[in-house]
Amino acid sequence: MTTIPSFTAYRALAAKEPAQLVTLGADDLADGDLLVQVRYSTLNYKDGLAILGKPGVVRSFPLTCGIDLAGDVVDDAAGFTAGQQVVLTGAGLSETRDGGYSGYQRVDAAAVLPVPVQLGLWGSMAVGTGGLTAMLCVLRLEAAGVSPDQGPVLVTGATGGVGSFAVSILSRLGYEVHASTGKADEHDYLRELGASEIVERDTLTGEPRPLAKERWAAAVDSVGGVTLANILPQIRYSGAVAACGLAGGPGLATTVMPFILRNVALLGVDSVNAPIELRRAAWARLDEALTVDELQRVAVNAGFDEIPALAAKILDGQIRGRVVIEV
Repeated sequence: MTTIPSFTAYRALAAKEPAQLVTLGADDLADGDLLVQVRYSTLNYKDGLAILGKPGVVRSFPLTCGIDLAGDVVDDAAGFTAGQQVVLTGAGLSETRDGGYSGYQRVDAAAVLPVPVQLGLWGSMAVGTGGLTAMLCVLRLEAAGVSPDQGPVLVTGATGGVGSFAVSILSRLGYEVHASTGKADEHDYLRELGASEIVERDTLTGEPRPLAKERWAAAVDSVGGVTLANILPQIRYSGAVAACGLAGGPGLATTVMPFILRNVALLGVDSVNAPIELRRAAWARLDEALTVDELQRVAVNAGFDEIPALAAKILDGQIRGRVVIEV
């Protein structure tokens, strides 16, 4: 077994308190059958909540934050070889298991995958949970029978991590993409990603109607709340909505009208506990669809010491695209 040096990590030490940067050693690592030297992690909305001590993410204390990680296997174990590059997203990281904001981490090998060949370590974290969730949404829509010839697809929260990837991926697959945002200065960015029409966020925040004019064949919604309630009545007959977030709140004040009169499907999408084979399929599609050069247009690097400030920004909706954390 390799002897590892001491390392730093962001640990949530108690409920409702901001995470602290602490120094740890090998004896502080959790149980797991695979030891990884973490090279990169990411910044997600859930990371912002965990770092700032907001409820809803970390379920036991103390716990290392960071829901994503990519790095090098330290010792041969569980079917992996020393030096092999691997990626792990979700799977309870920063919720019930120590996460990726750490120099080293011991993880459950059953949830780990080799990094995608084209994307590599950095690219896999430029994609991270945001991109993986977007692709899982696309897979769910495809499985529900949604296709480009049926009409436009709406993406909400379009400048965020999930939204940016959803716009890009759907556009590449031939869909007409309508992107919803409240940021007037980001319209050009969304059009560069492939959006053909910008939908003002305010148009989706009023009192929902039971049914409205049929507008979109499908939607990828990372906002939830009143936004989702406004989307459902505007989905075309036999359309579908892939719902994956609740930045706008967990409630859903709607009626059954879209479901029983227009045959609309509401599809829940979870990336935390997605089966390994589904993850493998999603990563394979991502590796085909995206390149590192393209990812550099939507992702920026940040240092470990910047995490607390960035956590506040992502909760305030001030982060565009993806942030890759250099661990």
